[in-house]
Amino acid sequence: MTAAQPRQMTMIAFLQAQNCSNLPGSWRYPSSMSDFLTPDYYQRIGRTLEAGKFHMAFFDDRLAIPDLYGNDHAETVSHGVRAVKMDLISIVTAMGMATSRLGLGATYSTTYYEPFHVARTFATLDLMTRGRSAWNVVTSLNNSEALNFGATDHMEHDARYDRADEFMQVVLGHWGTWAEDALILDKENDRFADSTKVRRLDHHGKYFNSRGPFTVPRSPQGHPVLMQAGQSGRGRTFAAQWGEVIFVVYHTLEAGRQQYADFKRAVAATGRDPNQVFVAPACYFCVAESADAAAEKKAIIESTARPIDGLILLSEVLNYDFAKKAMDEPFSDEELAGLSFQGFRDRVIETSGKRNPTVADFVHFSGRGTIKEHHVFAGTPKMIADEMEEWFNGACDGFVLAATHMPGAYEDFARLVVPELQRRGVYHKDYAGMTLRENLGLPRPSADDARRAAMMRR
Repeated sequence: MTAAQPRQMTMIAFLQAQNCSNLPGSWRYPSSMSDFLTPDYYQRIGRTLEAGKFHMAFFDDRLAIPDLYGNDHAETVSHGVRAVKMDLISIVTAMGMATSRLGLGATYSTTYYEPFHVARTFATLDLMTRGRSAWNVVTSLNNSEALNFGATDHMEHDARYDRADEFMQVVLGHWGTWAEDALILDKENDRFADSTKVRRLDHHGKYFNSRGPFTVPRSPQGHPVLMQAGQSGRGRTFAAQWGEVIFVVYHTLEAGRQQYADFKRAVAATGRDPNQVFVAPACYFCVAESADAAAEKKAIIESTARPIDGLILLSEVLNYDFAKKAMDEPFSDEELAGLSFQGFRDRVIETSGKRNPTVADFVHFSGRGTIKEHHVFAGTPKMIADEMEEWFNGACDGFVLAATHMPGAYEDFARLVVPELQRRGVYHKDYAGMTLRENLGLPRPSADDARRAAMMRR
């Protein structure tokens, strides 16, 4: 960013490879598309996002159906509460074939996958999308995921992040083992590549042993962009060490400004440049040509929610069966300490003002399963642009926009809000280049950079 170029928003679409958007009731919205089992559905969304100059389409994921509520999947399946969960790489590849500039982010777990597999999968995706991929690095959340991968219990919170740290060292180490100029492709002299410029990793650690050599050469953007969403104490440390795009949740602008400043200081403390780490809060939006029309649309969206949605999704994200407790029964200190997603738990405690929230408090103050879970930008394009600018001034570097219905919500944003943001100069009018790193304004890491990052953060 030069003196002549003002700071501009990073815009990311928050997606799921399932029967609904992040909002479980979105499939019930009258005009939502229902062909989510076809490539056409995701390609349609991808083209809409690219027309709106979104930097990236990012897919969240879980490795199990939400079946912790009542220890059964019946309610989840009956009500369509994120009941379908497809593998993301096929989905983003299909979207990549229908777009040419849109970044494509996918979630893969450090808890149940192996580093070599993830390194190869995302390096290949980066080549097949010509340098537009991102890996959202997560530690998985619940026992249902553990059971799908042959384990009986989910790993303890901090241990998951210890494993994830070493996982990152192995992945980045493999990504740095092919030199930039290793490929020769000299047919006449039978020289495919310079073997002295392809190394073995030979990693031996607490959680992983991975030899190599790696099997995928470097991509146009060096290696995929790294996303992360940790907001607990240990999660924030992990994000500050590794993440380049950080997904956060703010419930007030004031809290967001404080968390933004704290996180940027944490990044600087690791020796990294905080200006090269983008923080983007999750938000919903509801836009129309008039405030009354936007309010009417918002009311329809809110009517798609069902009480069961929140209880099922709270059980999933906190790894606790909410059917075990009455709505007015508080959680004990011991129960709270055992909840899986500590950042989520802490937000409920903070916003409720209660040391021991009840089930009803978790439902109300989390907003889980409703648009109240994230901040909602609602109103005319001008009203929404005004509020987004206010957030952009000291609380974030951009936004992760979740859709209330598919694909109409993104169509509305691209048609109505994007031109208003562009007119104000806070949103780009076109893509800066071919790769996701170019479009985000991130430097291209060399193979040496990847190896150094893996070594320096041990």
